[in-house]
Amino acid sequence: MPNGEPPAMPEVPEPSEVLQDTPHRRVERVGNTVRRPTHPWSPAVHALLGHLAEVEFPYAPRLLGVDAQGREILEHLDGDSGPDGWSRIVDEAGLRAFARLLRDYHRAVADFRPPADLAWCTGASTLGPGEIVCHGDFGPWNVVWHGRRPVGLIDWDYARPAAPLHDIAYALEYAAPFRDDAECLRWLRYPEPPDRRRRIEVFAEGYGLPGTAGLVDAVIAVQDGTVALVRRLADRGRQPQVAWVAEGHLDELRARAAWSRAHRHLLE
Repeated sequence: MPNGEPPAMPEVPEPSEVLQDTPHRRVERVGNTVRRPTHPWSPAVHALLGHLAEVEFPYAPRLLGVDAQGREILEHLDGDSGPDGWSRIVDEAGLRAFARLLRDYHRAVADFRPPADLAWCTGASTLGPGEIVCHGDFGPWNVVWHGRRPVGLIDWDYARPAAPLHDIAYALEYAAPFRDDAECLRWLRYPEPPDRRRRIEVFAEGYGLPGTAGLVDAVIAVQDGTVALVRRLADRGRQPQVAWVAEGHLDELRARAAWSRAHRHLLE
């Protein structure tokens, strides 16, 4: 070259992979980052992730910014997640680790006081007495796993102010699980019908609860509350809740709560 400089090399696009592609949410991995659509409540979630980074909570992805398409850029956490997560809580070691992860998150967020001008997905903007910012969707599919060891916690869109018991009960619905034997064997990776009472005890011990009293009622209350929340968000035009209601998902949610009431003898 006349000026002695090497020719400019064209930029090589980072490898990308679509992780989720639904009508209302496309999630893509680009290099070592995850790109997700932003929402009106994203500033609140970003404040939460910033707090977790400050207190060095090791399981939350770091927020790296917003890209040219307006998508949030998150650190990619390597491991297994999604449907693979169900099998990781079947044995007691994985179940305890799942409960300890929730306990550790609640400890990390205990002193987080979000600015009052930030609204969460439910519209709430302030913490009530005894409330923290719950994860809001603490299921095994939103944990990143290495074997039976949790290494990450993802998908924070449903984070919102609530009592810690909300996250506990939400997790227990899936960890006990509050499902019939056929579903446990066919879909949830159980080799035999689960001992639900024992599993509730193991989860309670892993989290550090003094006992299991009131937990079944708490799960049923969360199941009922989920029906009301989905209806409320659908009435506001939120997706995917509008689609869920149109597809009859509320009937499924009501059936789950009815199963829990009818089978308390398996749970207490």
